[in-house]
Formats: sequence, structure tokens, C-alpha cells
Amino acid sequence: MAPRRLLLVGEGNFSFAAALSETLDGSTRVTATCLQRPADVARDPVARENLRRLRERGTEILFCVDCTHLADALQLHPREFDRIYFNFPHCGRKAGVAKNRELLAKFFQSCKDVLAEEGEVHVALCRGQGGTSADKPRREWHNSWQVVAMAALGGFILSEVHPFSCESVPGYKCTGYRSQDKSFHVEGALNHIFTRSLPFGCSQPRTFRIKLGDRWFSFPEPEALVGKLNRGFLEAPSCHPIKTINEKLIAELGKAFPLRRLNCSFPLLPEGSTNVLTYWNCDSLSAAFWISLCEDNSNSESLTGGTTQDMKDFLVLFSELNLLKDPGLDSKEETHEEIYGQNKVCLRPSLLVHVQAVIQAPGFFPGSLHVLSGPVFRKCFILPFTMPAFHEILFILGFNQNLKDHYLQTLLDHLKGALDSLLTQTLLEGSKLSSSVEFVFQPNGKDYFIYVKSHNFGPDCAKDLIIGSVTSATSIIHKDQSFMFVSMNLDLLTMLVWGISDWRMLWTFDPRFLKNFVPGKIEPFKSYSLYPPCYVHDISFWLDEKKEFDELELHTVARAVSQDTVISIEFLSRFQHPKTQQVSLCYRLTYQTCDKALTRQQVASMQLQFRKEIQQRLHVIPR
Repeated sequence: MAPRRLLLVGEGNFSFAAALSETLDGSTRVTATCLQRPADVARDPVARENLRRLRERGTEILFCVDCTHLADALQLHPREFDRIYFNFPHCGRKAGVAKNRELLAKFFQSCKDVLAEEGEVHVALCRGQGGTSADKPRREWHNSWQVVAMAALGGFILSEVHPFSCESVPGYKCTGYRSQDKSFHVEGALNHIFTRSLPFGCSQPRTFRIKLGDRWFSFPEPEALVGKLNRGFLEAPSCHPIKTINEKLIAELGKAFPLRRLNCSFPLLPEGSTNVLTYWNCDSLSAAFWISLCEDNSNSESLTGGTTQDMKDFLVLFSELNLLKDPGLDSKEETHEEIYGQNKVCLRPSLLVHVQAVIQAPGFFPGSLHVLSGPVFRKCFILPFTMPAFHEILFILGFNQNLKDHYLQTLLDHLKGALDSLLTQTLLEGSKLSSSVEFVFQPNGKDYFIYVKSHNFGPDCAKDLIIGSVTSATSIIHKDQSFMFVSMNLDLLTMLVWGISDWRMLWTFDPRFLKNFVPGKIEPFKSYSLYPPCYVHDISFWLDEKKEFDELELHTVARAVSQDTVISIEFLSRFQHPKTQQVSLCYRLTYQTCDKALTRQQVASMQLQFRKEIQQRLHVIPR
């Protein structure tokens, strides 16, 4: 293992560097810097003694180092530091919060040039200065140093916060309060640990190419689903927690029923093959993502967007699937002809589109539990627990009508047991919880919603969540059998089990996410991005009298333009002009990320693009 390399900036009397160096092994290399000239530091006898101790240990000492221009100051020295420390930064004298924010912003922007890829930046701040929820008491945002927002300007996210303890570095005496030889008040001080964020540019829309029969077609990834197609979370090599939940559910229900696992195709469906959905949920089709296929005769190796590996994986997935056939189609060729003849397909909004094909297949056995798992996609409003892409698991059970009550009770009992077992694994030892799962009748009085208590999300989210449904299919008759279907949202269940409060985290490309999960264990999730700031923008626009306003499309456009950083759209007001009778609507958008650094400038750019997009796509006129 290469020796660690530490950079200390803004040292006053070098007491922190001296104390820290005493705790390190010989392989760790330390560079201690300060802004002052050597002659100025030498006037302080404490500083002189600390410098002597540091030189004896071989510590590199640099003077006149401006922490806002580290690359320039360290241009003759190695730049890949594993940690950078800045304790109690301050502009000096009676500088206000604005000046100190500017110092932090420039410091973080400077750090990105000299920090190792997986390095950390440690910033200690006095009580309340940071402006995060970790501060007790917490200052008003405008009166704080807004440390997380300033770090975002350098591409950093806050990953950990700890109390700052002088006892852990014996001999340290912080100085420099208002440019004097006085200590800062360190009671309640916090050490903030920042790490690099993935850039937003890593998630750009891709163009997929598919082969149907002997012809090639291409289609663009919907902007609202960027980074959510072809992720393979449920595939063999995956160690994603969604796959863990999927396997555990199947294993538990397999103890009660014979199981038949079915391969689930890539979710591309021809227009007209989704009619089976209308019985279950007439809203699913209106919320589907429709895609136009374009014949593509370019070289199959010339792949637009994404990586070659991404496209190859997609082609494999697509070539293996048996496309859902309409009852009148007897061959794969006819199915292909159906698709590219219409030139319009949609991404599967539910696994229920496969029900008819599964039941009518020769291998369907009554009494066995047939299992499908796969991704589904549908437009939805921006709400905390609704998502445009998630993984669904569908259990299909066929049986003789006379045995309905027996099969229903057996299924509900084992499903309840499996879910309760999963949902209580991350409770603290000694905690007691009544059943987490409840089956509640739907309005029709015969089917059920599956409700789950969201205890893992804390007191701020105490409501019950619907994670799926249990449905009796009285309208589908096949060989005198009756059917039951259990459909569940695996992503939402995964969030509940591990206490992941933001569904977007499941789709992150950051490798740190999967490092939280140990095979065979279920432990509470620990986020690597803490206290991300919120940015609020309002927008008003005049409606087109000749066109119906689609609020769902407004949410979909916001999701696409903001790259999923809009977490809330709140309707504020409706105004009708007294003379022209023209109607104006006003909405409030809240932007916040869960895994990336987001700056105020980026949000302003997104909001400007949002104004342009709704004018073009929704035919409204922004005010």
C-alpha cells in the first residue's frame, strides 16, 4: 500500500501539524503550510518549537501558501494528496459570512487540483457555522457559511460529520481568531469530511440499436429515463440490493409453492400488445413512455452514445427475449413485422402485460407459482415515493376455483411472513415492532393493497406505503382455472428494508453505493452524501386556450431537464386575467440531489432550460 500523503493548510502556530504528526506512522508523508512568511511565524515561540519538532520528523513545511491557489503554490511538489485539512478557516479581522463563504468556495475549487481521486477534504468549523442539520443549534441558512453549497462549487459532497475533538490531537491549540493570537471557541465544533462527486455529465442520453429479423432499428433513450435502461440490476453478476430482495422473496415463497421462474424480456412492446393492461389499470397506458423506432442501416458497430459494452449488453438482452405476441400472431417474424410496421413501441409500464402469454404457454402448471421480475417504466408525478423506473416482481398462481380460499390464505400468510422477516432485519437490537405488513381491501372489496409501515425512514415519514397488490383475475378464464397475481415494487421494498430514503440512490452510478452492501447481510444504509442543499425556483406561465394542459407532462419535462434533481413541484396559484380571461398557473420547483454536487449556478441553468422546454412541448408562455 502506498504511503498516505496529507496536506495541512492555514496552519497558525503549527500546533495541529505537530500534534497530528505524533499520531502517524513513518510511512505517512505530511506537508504543513501556512499563509504567513517565515519571519512572521518565527516571532511566536510556540510556533518555533512546533516547527522544530516537525523538522525533526521530516515534515515538509511551506510558507506563503494561499489555500485558494494550491496548484500554483505546490507546482514543484507532488499533487496527489490523500487528505487535505483546513481547521477553522477565517478571512481574518471582522470578515462577515459572505467573505468566509467566498474563502471556502475558492478553497474547495483549489482542492480539486491537488487531491487524489478518492481523497478527502477535512474542514473544521465552529458551532453553527456550517449551516447543516448536524449543527446544534442550527443557524439560519443565510447566516451560515453554507459549507455544503460552497464545496459543491469544487465538485465535492459532504460524506461524514464528526464532533471536532482537541483531545484526539493532544497539544493542539487553534489560533488566529480575528487575526489575533486567540483561540476559536471549539465547543460544539464539527469536522466536515468531503469527497469527490461524480459529475453530471456522466449521465447523457444514449441511442440504442436493436436488430429485429434482419433489419436494424435505433431509438433514443427518453430524457426522463437517462441512465435507467439496460442497467442489469437483476442479472446474474449483479450484487445490487434490489436483486438481493428479489432472490429472498422468491426463496421464501418457494417454501410454500412449487416455483417456476420465467425469463423476463427487455421491456419493449409493440403498440396494441398492451391491451391486457386496460383491465388492470387504465392509467398505465396513458403514462407509458412511447418510442418511435427508426430504421438504421449504419454499420452495426457504429454505436451512438454510451459505451460499446452498454450496447452489446442491450443487444444480447433484446435478442434473447420472446416478444409479446398478439393472439393472432403465430411467428416471431410476424411479431417483428408488427413492430417495425407500426414504427411505434412503448416501454413496458407493468409486468402484467405478460400475464396472458404466461397463462397460455404450454408450460403453465396450476398450483405452481410462476415468477417474473424485471424493470418497468411509467411517467409519474414527482413525489417522494413514486418513481419513473422501478423493478417489479410478479407472482402468477393458477388453481381450481373450488380451492380459491385455501390458495389465497396460504399465499397471504407466506407473503406476510416473508415481508415481515425482511422489514425487521435492520431494526436495532432490542427493538420491538408489531407486524410491518397489512393487506387492505381495494375499493372493489375483493382485491388487496399491500401496505407497509415505513419505520426505517424515521419520524418524518410515518405514513404507510403501498408496495404492491394481490389481485384475483375473474375476467381471465383458461382451462377452467382461476388466477391470482401478486405484484410488488422491488425498489420501494429495498428502500424500506435498508432505510434508503431516496429512490434515486438506487440508480446511482457512484461505486460507493454498492460498497454499503455485504453479501448475506442486511444492515442500515449509510449515505455518502449528507445534507445536500435545496434550491427553490418559482415559475408562472400562461396556458394555451386551444390546448389542454397536461400537468403530468410538466413533471416529466422537469424530471428530464433537471436530470432528476427536482424533488418537488408544488402548485401555488391560478390567476385569470379579468379582461382577457387568459389563465396563468404558478408552480414552485425544489431542486436537490442525493449523490452529486449541485451548485446554485447549475440549478439556474436548469431552470432556464425548463422554461424553454415547457414553452415548446406544453405550448405555454412563461411569464
